[in-house]
Amino acid sequence: MANDVYAPTTVSDPKPSFFRIPSDLLDKSRFFVKLLEVLLSFVTFVLEETISSCLRCSPLYFFEFVSCSAFLFTGLLLLLLSTCLHEKVGISCWPKVDFVYTALIALLFLISSIVFAAENGGSSKEIISVVFGILSFIMFVADLVFFVRSSGFPFKKEQNTEPTSGGPAQPEEQKLNPPLANGAD
Repeated sequence: MANDVYAPTTVSDPKPSFFRIPSDLLDKSRFFVKLLEVLLSFVTFVLEETISSCLRCSPLYFFEFVSCSAFLFTGLLLLLLSTCLHEKVGISCWPKVDFVYTALIALLFLISSIVFAAENGGSSKEIISVVFGILSFIMFVADLVFFVRSSGFPFKKEQNTEPTSGGPAQPEEQKLNPPLANGAD
């Protein structure tokens, strides 16, 4: 008899899916921004690889390193944050890792794009590569902005709710019932 009452209203706990968007680490908007970062980094890397000759090759190689690293590691980070794989890695501070990585790649894209823009032969392939490098930089900065707006700054010190004296918390002295107007308790 009891089974008849509870059967239609209870639902078994579904098995969690492998792909988790939105999650506490990555919401939908940041997922799409990270996906655009991966795509732009890949396009930047491919465009840079089409350059067959260079006047000074060091800036080109640095630009290549940054775009390839950004593509591979951002793709890996996206895979980890959007699935349950991040639980198996053993890192507990994913927001800090995500923030520092994104800021570092944005800075590297900015530096490598500026250096490559200043030290290239002026061919159309080089100019288009620089443009996509700057677009990638902008996307990484946008990711940082979305991150701070949705999750806050990850290194902000949390407010300590315990007393600063180091001793045990003092019991409250306030009575539960306020005194009556005529002074009688």
